[in-house]
Amino acid sequence: MTRPGGQGRSQTLERTGTQRPRLWRVLLLNDDYTPMEFVVLVLERYFRKAEQEAQLIMLAVHHKGQGIAGVYTKDVAETKVAQVTDHARREGHPLMVVAEPEDNP
Repeated sequence: MTRPGGQGRSQTLERTGTQRPRLWRVLLLNDDYTPMEFVVLVLERYFRKAEQEAQLIMLAVHHKGQGIAGVYTKDVAETKVAQVTDHARREGHPLMVVAEPEDNP
């Protein structure tokens, strides 16, 4: 679309499209000290997982070294990491929680 820009010139207006925000995975990492029950509690409380799904994710963490707790926008993922890390430390657990971008932006 063009608009007269004064003195015989035209001004071109660009349309910008909106894109979906990049998504980030929140991962729980295995350690030898955090109780499995605590991992299930975290998955239920902070990631709203049903008990059975929380158990499956906890077993993935235990056997594969990590499990995906959820996929969120960057701000939400970072908030979840901070909340879970804070809760784990208050309870004396070294549970590691990280957020990483998904491969396909």
